[in-house]
Amino acid sequence: MLKGKHILLGITGSIAAYKAAILVRLLVKEGAEVKIVMTKMAKEFISPLTMATLSKNPILVDFYNPENGDWNSHVSLGLWADLYLIAPASANTLAKMATGVADNLLLTSYLSSRCPVAIAPAMDLDMFLHPATQHNLELLNKRGVLIIEPSSGELASGLEGKGRMEEPEVILAKINTFFSKKKSKPFFNKKVIVTAGPTVEQIDPVRFISNHSTGKMGYAIAQEFAEQGAEVVVVSGPVQIPVPKGVKVINVQSAQQMFQQTMQQYQSGADIVVLSAAVSDYTSANQSQSKLKRDGETLHLQLIPTQDIAASLGKIKKDGSVHIGFALETDNEQANAIQKMQKKNLDAIVLNSLNDKGAGFATNTNKITIFTKEGKTLEFPLKSKSEVAKDIIKFAETLLPC
Repeated sequence: MLKGKHILLGITGSIAAYKAAILVRLLVKEGAEVKIVMTKMAKEFISPLTMATLSKNPILVDFYNPENGDWNSHVSLGLWADLYLIAPASANTLAKMATGVADNLLLTSYLSSRCPVAIAPAMDLDMFLHPATQHNLELLNKRGVLIIEPSSGELASGLEGKGRMEEPEVILAKINTFFSKKKSKPFFNKKVIVTAGPTVEQIDPVRFISNHSTGKMGYAIAQEFAEQGAEVVVVSGPVQIPVPKGVKVINVQSAQQMFQQTMQQYQSGADIVVLSAAVSDYTSANQSQSKLKRDGETLHLQLIPTQDIAASLGKIKKDGSVHIGFALETDNEQANAIQKMQKKNLDAIVLNSLNDKGAGFATNTNKITIFTKEGKTLEFPLKSKSEVAKDIIKFAETLLPC
């Protein structure tokens, strides 16, 4: 199950660090490639030489090598890993993870990682049961961190109780189960591109053309695809919502930037494209480099069309790929949506109307109708956008090639 998987192992200062050596041997034996990040305190409990020998990779502790200036990039580590496992995870590290402290390489790698994260806590009984530690564990769990519960037994303090880091064999089994469940999900090994949010077209340095899109629908779709095993890239206009766990976001401003990034991502390989962004149809022909002054006269603004992302993708559509568009309409909704689907070579289009209360921009709900190129119509009642995303992803599954 772990053959070819990239496991980033974080080791913190705990007497249980000796178990990390056994864990690395098991992971390597299963076919995983293991890179290790240690805190300075962890080196007091287990030798970096031991861990380097077992993992067959250099051990990373500092942000850079003071002898030659080589930079240990926490961003690159997070992108490389399929799973970031912190074992043992001390109470101190858990607290820092929960509050966003980034004072060592292990923690900066955690904050910048886009892969799933798992932790195996290890500490004394009273530290583990302390309300602060329990609160931190609960918070991390809500954020999607997999908690590998410690076992009960004799502790280093001489006390008996819960706090022992789980045995390496059990941790390995849980990691295998995690990847097994991920592999069984319908969009495992599928790359999905989602466009989301508005675009911003500058008129002058202080004024622009845009719309009321908040990106909530697109981000909900991205999160649901990720939860169903997909590798998800969101090309996003300016929004004020958090990035879903396990999703890569490329931030853009203008329609031209969104066009370029979406095309680039598509050409690098994509199985599914969901075009949910509210892209400006027009941009200013002449963007002023200084603020336009009011002089009492009528201001004439010349607008030119932006590049049509959906139509451009439709022209280079790859065999077996799935393209799903969105249509927000105010009149002749069904006819306009179907015409857009046919014109832009989409497999399906999701219609929402501003005439439906609770649908459209800046709401937490949506009401959609899906039309397919085969002539099918699927209507859904008003739901939360997270539930609407589930409906769209469930429908998208039916479009996958057999």
